[in-house]
Amino acid sequence: MCASESAMEFRRRRAVELMRQGESKKTISRILGVSNTSLNLWLRKAEAGESLKTKPSHGRPRRLNSQQLTELEEALKKGPAAHGWQNNLWTTRRVREVIKRRFGVEFSRVGAWHVLKDYLHWSPIRPARQTAKRDDNEIARWKAEEFPRIERQARESNAYLIFVDEAGFMMMPTIRRTFALRGSTPVNRVFDPHGRISVSGAITVSPKRTRICLHYSMLADNTNFRGPSVVAFLKQLRSQLCGPMTIVWDQIIIHSSDVVIEYLRTVPDIITEPFPPYAPELNPVDRAWFYLKYGRLPNYTPPTVAKLRRTVEAEIKRLQGKPDLLRSFVRQSELPLAL
Repeated sequence: MCASESAMEFRRRRAVELMRQGESKKTISRILGVSNTSLNLWLRKAEAGESLKTKPSHGRPRRLNSQQLTELEEALKKGPAAHGWQNNLWTTRRVREVIKRRFGVEFSRVGAWHVLKDYLHWSPIRPARQTAKRDDNEIARWKAEEFPRIERQARESNAYLIFVDEAGFMMMPTIRRTFALRGSTPVNRVFDPHGRISVSGAITVSPKRTRICLHYSMLADNTNFRGPSVVAFLKQLRSQLCGPMTIVWDQIIIHSSDVVIEYLRTVPDIITEPFPPYAPELNPVDRAWFYLKYGRLPNYTPPTVAKLRRTVEAEIKRLQGKPDLLRSFVRQSELPLAL
């Protein structure tokens, strides 16, 4: 390819060369990704002595050049608060205001959307929520230092590595966007806004790190986990796994209640390790709950708590039969654990 030749011009010249060498148009079309019509047009031009160079494009020049687009993106990355707004929300109205302030160029809201989408390659994204007490440096240190220690000690003890988390499935549905007729907002009718099913889940990894499973326990309707129910779940796991266990779970009160501590004193083959505070994304079970709530059961409004229980249990059992999906939850957590 010549230095002064564009990619399109090279493709045209190469296509003509291949046709003159006897290659079939079907093969050339497949290799270069062009149609037979284009091949015929280029060949006719070449045989007539016409140039295969692309014509310069005409049209209205861009109102922001490449350097200005780079400056704009850097300004937007600082967030709306850095430009005087109270909340973390970029709208086309605000973006066009930033453009006007920095470059003296006025865009319509549609034009601002075009700049964001087609030039900066930004898209609407729902923000994630994190507590202000979160310590990102400590979380990074835990992933790099503490978890490798936990995993190594569990392997040396020939212990199951177990991730535990609790969740509530509500009669009040998790809301996700859905397609509907323009101007007609879908309505989810909730039969009991306070109805709930509490579930404790455990993703277990075998001592040899070859098998991954999901265990669960569901409480009675409209009840929450307390120390005794946590102990009951630990006993269930111990009876099902029959071996040493290293449990990694959140630092919530029920995990360190007196009844839980007293039970753990009687079972030395169970070791518990805490996740760092305010880091639910590290727990693969939290990923499983997110998958069920936002992937399988969004906008779900059952008529009774009993129906909710049956549906949630059916979805959990379905998930139990998908070890590859369970492995993906571990990968998404970005824990340094090879399965």
